[in-house]
Amino acid sequence: MKKNTARGKNILFFLMYTVLLIFILTSCKNKKESLTSEQSIIVGFSQIGAESAWRTCNTQSIHEAAQEAGIQLLYANAEQKQENQIKAIRSFIVYQVDVIVFVPIVQDGWDNVLREAKEANIPVLVIDRKLRTVDESLYTAYIGSDHVEEGRNAARFLIQKFKDARGPFRIMEIRGTDGSSAAEGRSRGFREIIKTDKKFEIVASENGDFLRSRGREITESYLKNPVLPFDIVFSHNDGMTLGMLDVLETTDIKPGQDIVIVSVDAEQAAIDALKEGKINCIIECNPKIGDHVMELVKKLAKQEEVTKLTHITENIFQETDDLHDLPLRGY
Repeated sequence: MKKNTARGKNILFFLMYTVLLIFILTSCKNKKESLTSEQSIIVGFSQIGAESAWRTCNTQSIHEAAQEAGIQLLYANAEQKQENQIKAIRSFIVYQVDVIVFVPIVQDGWDNVLREAKEANIPVLVIDRKLRTVDESLYTAYIGSDHVEEGRNAARFLIQKFKDARGPFRIMEIRGTDGSSAAEGRSRGFREIIKTDKKFEIVASENGDFLRSRGREITESYLKNPVLPFDIVFSHNDGMTLGMLDVLETTDIKPGQDIVIVSVDAEQAAIDALKEGKINCIIECNPKIGDHVMELVKKLAKQEEVTKLTHITENIFQETDDLHDLPLRGY
């Protein structure tokens, strides 16, 4: 009798376990199928940091667009360290997010973690900065600026501005973070165009790491010379440019006149300096790409095909433009 009772309990336990297992599997299946609903999409977003007003605006744009679309965002600030980004991406994989979105601080060193994401069947959307990989299939798509074209446009402005001048004109470049696609692209595009006019020469190139503080430090170091060894500054972002202006305002040097300044980004503070004649040209790099990113996220979550490379449209602001009616930038 006890033997039959024990057998009955085992059968009952087995039946209960089977029902529970079927319930779990069904729930998982329903969750996976429900991912076509925008409200259920979970995105892991790794940002490089908050080094500038531009970057803060970029992050805010992603957050606001995700909230507007009803998409849950898991956010990780890498604080300017690639290893922190790799850890964040791996945590997103463990969490089984539907899409990974990240801004690669540098171009190289992503293959292993991207391969892990691919093996987990999680699409990866690269934004703002590009990366290099041995296998292009390791990430799904890129959306952001064309940094090479930004550099070209900076050089085109200078060639047009000085088309009737004899020269020579000495250029000092303040680069962004070495190894980043933004810095490499802007340098490459700038050189591609500026070398077509022999009256221009790049006499110095300093790493400013996209930081306002570095813009100050670099400018201070050059001001120790009795005579500045350059006539033009090409700065890879407004943060470094504004740092340079902080220092020049304490001297008799008139930025925009004694030194021609070309910058990239179009932060409000830089636009204000352009209006005041302290900057001569700004190449826009638009941080407000959140809506575009979330549109791609929704397609990827539904396993729809997307364009591999998307460059957003951007403007050029010059000293000759009437900017009085230009709306506030918001960053």
